[in-house]
Amino acid sequence: MLQTLSDEQKRELLEQTQTVAIVGLSPKPQRPSHRIGKFLQDCSYKIVPVRPGVKVLLGEPVFSALDEIPFKVDLVNVFRASQHVPEIVDQCIECNIKAIWLQEDVIHNEAAERAQKAGISVIMDECIYKEIVRLGIERTKTVN
Repeated sequence: MLQTLSDEQKRELLEQTQTVAIVGLSPKPQRPSHRIGKFLQDCSYKIVPVRPGVKVLLGEPVFSALDEIPFKVDLVNVFRASQHVPEIVDQCIECNIKAIWLQEDVIHNEAAERAQKAGISVIMDECIYKEIVRLGIERTKTVN
């Protein structure tokens, strides 16, 4: 059974996270993934776009897969359809990622439980933006 994180655990995760890989970050500014990626940048997170076929998003180099990222990622934020979650969890396990955040309506209980068994913190079916705001996470804002 999936163990949910308490507000205090979410707060700790969000405050300690520095680098967020965003799987499925859209190049279209009107898409939620694009707006949330920009919000995370504005909150001083280093974002790492993961999307095949794109070179640069929000000023950052884009990787085709998690295993191509040559540095440590603290959290993987997923904006892909639920059927893609098992493959993403496999990549998180292989890359020794410590936390995965599945956005609203991204639900895959079996894959989430497998991730937890591998020692990965899982937040599922929740918006990272809404949780940062709700929990009052204060991070240094960047100046544009």
